Amino acid sequence: MGPLNRRQWSAAMAGLALAAGAGPAGAAQPTPRPAPWPPKLVDTRIVIALEPRTGLGNLPLTVAEQRHFFREEGLDVELREFPDLGQAMAAVQAKAAHVVCVPFAQLIAPPVHALGWQSFVVQGRAPQVVLGVSHKTVPGFRGPADLRGRRVGLHAKDPLARRVLTAFLQREQVREDEVQVLPQSSPGAALLAFRGGQLDALCHADPMMTLLEQLGELRVAVDTRSLGGTTEVFGGPVPVGCLSAPAEFLEQYPRVTQALTDAVVHALKWLQTAGPSDLIKTVPESHFQGDRAIYLATVERSRDAWTADGLMPRGGPEAMNRVGEGTPLAPAEVARHFTNAFAQKAKARFRA
Repeated sequence: MGPLNRRQWSAAMAGLALAAGAGPAGAAQPTPRPAPWPPKLVDTRIVIALEPRTGLGNLPLTVAEQRHFFREEGLDVELREFPDLGQAMAAVQAKAAHVVCVPFAQLIAPPVHALGWQSFVVQGRAPQVVLGVSHKTVPGFRGPADLRGRRVGLHAKDPLARRVLTAFLQREQVREDEVQVLPQSSPGAALLAFRGGQLDALCHADPMMTLLEQLGELRVAVDTRSLGGTTEVFGGPVPVGCLSAPAEFLEQYPRVTQALTDAVVHALKWLQTAGPSDLIKTVPESHFQGDRAIYLATVERSRDAWTADGLMPRGGPEAMNRVGEGTPLAPAEVARHFTNAFAQKAKARFRA
């Protein structure tokens, strides 16, 4: 059940007053009015470009939208989905969107690095990608060397999935060209291929990996659903779900940037204590993908993956710079691509 609209809220409050029998019999009781929404900060609808958001990485944004945290900050926000990160970033460049939601690694990768974009609030510190090996086709799996010559499915639209796979293979000096990397166009296609025996291993995000795990068909080899597992793979946290924009946007519209940050940090704090019933009432039914139990189980084991306060996790930019493509950037160059100024204010306001 979604949030009550104004008419429903007024009717509900009036009904509660009558049921309680407040006041003298027959006396007219005032109808409580909901608190008005704050005035709009800007008349423009703010468009946030992002990948399809049924995955858990953007759950805080969904919470901020569904629980009206953006509206409470005076913003009219549209979460506009694009097939992949490249198209989402292109939308901002073309002025079809104002802000993009990306992993921090994208901001420091060539050629985006030259654009000088900045992250201003961070949803996650772990990519929530799992590398799992089939119990059926690789029953004696012991480590990376056992994947030589094997078929490994890879989420084609998740750049961090390939980095997880590469980092795992490098533990035993296995080259990526020694395995058969098969990009998977969709979670559904990946699931069918893995269960049908066409894949020996799969590197993908939840909730699908939790489903395969619970079915007993997959052995987890790498787990970045937690901060500990992520640090083991990358040597530090991995900032993901970073709301980012060209530096001039932050300079020209600091109040809008702060309002966006406040709404996301509010959502992150809400998620810290949200239980299953809270999530069921808040998350759109389509996000459950037909299985509420799997979705809720995935949320529970991924709580450590979200930041508590929207701040860039300490060591995260450096970790991404070490494992990035091409020559690592100088520390000062990496620091240019994020700011904690807005998240610090939101953290203080919400005591996150």
